[in-house]
Amino acid sequence: MKISILGGAGLMGAGIVRDLVSDRTIVDITSIRICDTSRTRMDSLVADLGDTRLELFDLDVTDPARLSAAISGFDLCINCVPTLLGFQMQIFEASLAAKVAYMDLGGLGTFTVKQIAEHERFKAAGVTAVVGVGADPGMSNVICRAVADELDTIETINLYWAAELTGDENPILMPPYSVSTVLAEYAHPSTQFLDGKHVECAPMTGREVIDLPEPWGRCEFMYSPHSEQLTVPLADGIRDKGIREFTWKLHLPHREHEAWVGLVKAGFGDFNDPVEVGGVCVKSLDVLNAVIQRNIARNPHRIPQQESSEIHFAIGRGIKDGKPVEVRYEVVVTPDAMYAPYVDAGTSMSASIAAQLVLKNPKRPGVWAPEEYFTAADFFPELEKRKFQVRHSMKAL
Repeated sequence: MKISILGGAGLMGAGIVRDLVSDRTIVDITSIRICDTSRTRMDSLVADLGDTRLELFDLDVTDPARLSAAISGFDLCINCVPTLLGFQMQIFEASLAAKVAYMDLGGLGTFTVKQIAEHERFKAAGVTAVVGVGADPGMSNVICRAVADELDTIETINLYWAAELTGDENPILMPPYSVSTVLAEYAHPSTQFLDGKHVECAPMTGREVIDLPEPWGRCEFMYSPHSEQLTVPLADGIRDKGIREFTWKLHLPHREHEAWVGLVKAGFGDFNDPVEVGGVCVKSLDVLNAVIQRNIARNPHRIPQQESSEIHFAIGRGIKDGKPVEVRYEVVVTPDAMYAPYVDAGTSMSASIAAQLVLKNPKRPGVWAPEEYFTAADFFPELEKRKFQVRHSMKAL
C-alpha cells in the first residue's frame, strides 16, 4: 500500500508518519510520500525515522499540476494541510480527479458539509473519501457511534473534550495545535443541534461545569465550532433513532484558556483581517504566529517539563429495552513514553488508525463522516494498542 501525506512534515502530519512506520500497523505499507513546503522539516523527519519507505516531495498546492503529481498513483491521500489556509476543497477535488482515496483531519466543520454534499460524485467515480478524521473530529465521532449503537431511541448525545497540564506553570504560551484553529474555537460562532435542528450559537456560550477526576478536576466547558455536530445527528442509525440534541464542548487547560480568551478580547479573533502597521498591511494571525514562535525559540530554558492528559467523552440519553438510560463512552490519554515524539498523539494516531482501516477493509465509494465509515469494534482495539484507555458505563435514569 502506498500513502501520500500532504503537509506530511507538519505537526500532525509528522505524527501520522511516525505511527505508520511503527510496529503497530495492520496493513502492509510499501511507500509513504511526505509532501511538504519545507525541505528542512522533511529532511529532519526522515533523518529521525530512518525508514527506507519514506520519500520526499516538494509540495505546492497552488500549482494544480504539482498537486496532482503529489497524489497520483497512490492508494490513499491524507490531507494534513491546515484547513484555514483555504486549500481543503482543491486537494479534495484533486484526489477525485486522480481517483485516489482521500482523508483529512477536518477543521472546525468549515468545509465538511460542502465535502459531504459531493457524496454522489465520488460514489459514481468509485472514489472513497472520509473527512474529519483525527481525534476531534474523528475518534470523537466513533465514540458517538458507540453510544448511539447502545440505545434503541436517542434523546441527546453530548460530546466533550478536556485537556489539562501537570507540572510547573509554563510562562510561555504553547499552542496545543494550529493557532488559527484555537482562535476560531474561541472567537467564531458554532452550530449546535438543539431541539431537533441546527442553530447558530455565539462564541464561548453553552457554558457547563462538570467535575472530572484528577488531573482535570472541575472543568468549565463551552460550545465550539466543530464538524461533529454537523454530521453525527444526521447519520444513519442516529437520526432515525429520534435524536433531539447533539452538542460539542471544549475545555482547554485553565491558565491557557485565560490566555486565549485575552487574545480574542484583544481582537485576534479576526485573524484573517489585515491590519496596517507602519504603512504595511499584515494579517494579525501572521504577526501572532511569528511572536509566539519567536517567544518559544528565545525562551527554551523557561519552558518547564509538563505532561498533558486528555479525556474525550460522550454522554447519551435515551431508551434501552423500554427503560430510560444514560450511556457513556470515554477515551482517556494520559502521559506515556510512547507519545514523547508526538505533538498531539491523539490526533496523529487516530488519523493513522483511520488510514489503515480505510486500506485494510473493502473501500466504500462516496464521501463519509467517520461515524458512518468506521465501527467502534474496529477502531477501539487500535486505540488500546496505543495505550488509550477506552471506558464504558450505562446507568438507569
